Formats: sequence, C-alpha cells, structure tokens
Amino acid sequence: MSSIIILPRIMQIGAGASDAIVAVLASLNCQRPLIITDKMMVQLGYAAKIQNTLSAADISADVFDDTVPEPTVASIQAGVEKVRSGSYDSIIALGGGSPIDSAKAIGILGKFGGEMRDYKVPRICNEMGLPIIAIPTTAGTGSEVTRFTIITDEKTDEKMLCAGVGFMPIAALVDYSLTLSLPPRTTADTGIDALTHAMEAYVSKKANAYSDSQALAAMRLIAPNLRGAYHDGSNKTAREAMMLGSTLAGIAFSNASVALVHGMSRPIGAAFHVPHGLSNAMLLPSVTEFSIPHAQQRYADCARAMGVASELDDNETANKNLLAELRALNDELQVPTLAQFGADKQQFMALLPTMAKQALASGSPANNPIEPSDSQIMAIYRSLW
Repeated sequence: MSSIIILPRIMQIGAGASDAIVAVLASLNCQRPLIITDKMMVQLGYAAKIQNTLSAADISADVFDDTVPEPTVASIQAGVEKVRSGSYDSIIALGGGSPIDSAKAIGILGKFGGEMRDYKVPRICNEMGLPIIAIPTTAGTGSEVTRFTIITDEKTDEKMLCAGVGFMPIAALVDYSLTLSLPPRTTADTGIDALTHAMEAYVSKKANAYSDSQALAAMRLIAPNLRGAYHDGSNKTAREAMMLGSTLAGIAFSNASVALVHGMSRPIGAAFHVPHGLSNAMLLPSVTEFSIPHAQQRYADCARAMGVASELDDNETANKNLLAELRALNDELQVPTLAQFGADKQQFMALLPTMAKQALASGSPANNPIEPSDSQIMAIYRSLW
C-alpha cells in the first residue's frame, strides 16, 4: 500500500537559514509579504531583522503582531482584515506554533473568505491560500512542516482541527539560532510537544515507512538533548538537535497523524487555557501507560530510539524504562499537575463528559493503538489531577 507524503516545497535548515528569506521570496515570484508574528518576536528584534534583510533587497514588509497564544477565531480576524485590505502576495509566519497556525488560517480566510468553522475537520482544505514562508522560533510544534492548524472557537471552547494541503507552508526556514533566547519553561513545553509528535506518529494506526523513519530520527535527536536545552539555553549543540528533531517530528505526524494525547490535550487547553505543549506533557505518561499493551513492540522501539533501552532489552523491560523516563522527564522539567497549574477541580470534574466527547470527536483518538471509550478517557483525565 502506498502513502501520500506532503512537504513544503522549499526547506532550508541550519544556523542562518532565516537569512535566505530574500532568495525564497524571489523563487516564489513574491514581492509584497506580510510578516505575521507576535509581540515578543517584535520585542526581541526578530521581526525587525527580517524587515532589514528584506529592505536591503528593496522589499517592503508590513508587520501584523496581534496573534495570541492558542489562537482563537476572534484573534485571527484582525489578520484576515489586514490581508484583505492590503495587496500582499505572501505571508512570512515568524514565531512559535501560535503565530504560524494563525498565519495558516489567515492565509486561507484572507483569500477565500468564510469562517474558520467552515474549514474544520472532516472537511479537508486543499485550496491554496496565500503562500506562507514559515520561520519557527521554537523547537516544538513542527507547524512549519504540517498540513494542520488548530483554532479555538471561544464561543464553544472547542479547539477546531483544520487540515489539508492548503495549510502546508510553501517554504520552511528552520534556523535554530532563533531558539537561543527561549526561556526554560517554553523550551520544556515545546520540547515535550515535539517528543509527543514523534511518539504518536510512530504508534499511530496511520504510520507508514516514511513517517516511521522521520519519527525515529526525531526521537534520537530530542530525547538526549531536551534536558540540556532546558538547563542551558545557550547550548548550541542541544538547541540545533532539538530544532531538527522538532521539524522531523512535525513531518512525521503531518504524514501519519497524532493520536490520543493530542485528542485529549485540546479540550484541556480550550477549557483551562493550558498551553498546548504543557497539556501534552501532562498527558503523555498516562496515555502511554494506557496504550502500551496494544502496541508493545512500537513503544519499545520508541524507548530504544530515545536511548533508555538497548536492543538487548526485551519489550517489557524497554516499555518499563520508557514510562520511567517520561515521568522522570516531567519531574525534571517541572511539568505541573492540573491542580498545581491552578485549574478549578469542580469545573474540571464537571467538564469530564464534555471533554471526553470533544476528544473523540477530534478524530485523533481513532489513530491510537487502542481507541478508548468515553469512560476510559475520563479515567485518564482524572488521573492527571
């Protein structure tokens, strides 16, 4: 059986990759880009750096910096209006997953109109919006190489998954030097997010030979380097490995889909405003423990790729080591419980049936080695408290 593999048309990877923006725009015959980013990227000077590089080539670029963490329907609307009122021929998406996800949505709605809900799964959006050049500044979401975006409907607290070739950036400039300023908390949350992408892609029912190769390579890069990047943000070796690992993990899950962790993560984020990577980190040990009996070989492969088991270890030993490592990683990276995060327990328990239904409706749990029932999802949620 064959598999469809979807990638950006152009990828440039390594220190200074973001400096290639002029050449990339020229190759796309684009002259009027809009930079979509957030206020932190402006404060750090990253947006100005891109503008200056473009200006030296006589290319003028406006900046839209009103994106927000965990983008919502309302937060992208101003960007849609900005695109519609200008004569932009392309978008430069600069930042972490939220600005890049926002740019994907703005690129589609700005060109075709409608509402974000019109594009949510099960609809597959293969229409091509404004071409997007993604420049990630975190090693986590992999959004620069995925055909997905997630936008929250704040009226219903639903995190809407939108998918299709139309959401795939046309180019990705993966420059690890842009991650050197990331604080430890963001490094931890995005790093575990990337590890989750790689693991879920590998155990997904939609996994294929290509996605497997990317997922295993990602785990080999991420697992030995996440702690180093967390404890010393200036560690270029660790940062470079994390950035490449994140991109490979993004390629893996974009072509194999995520599974139960992500399905359960979205409702937590929507209802309690837990950052996406952090909610994934909260869930990863419990969901892995639930799923291991149904994919023992696959999870043991993950343990070996991560370096916590050897080829001589049997699957049972490898999987025991894997669970121990995931829990130890959360402890060392200070991943809080929901109680420690400050979620309201009464509200959380009351929302369990709704969150379970939303998780299943996302479609991601169907890719898990074992698709859980509502009651099993609620039991996993309770274990997080």
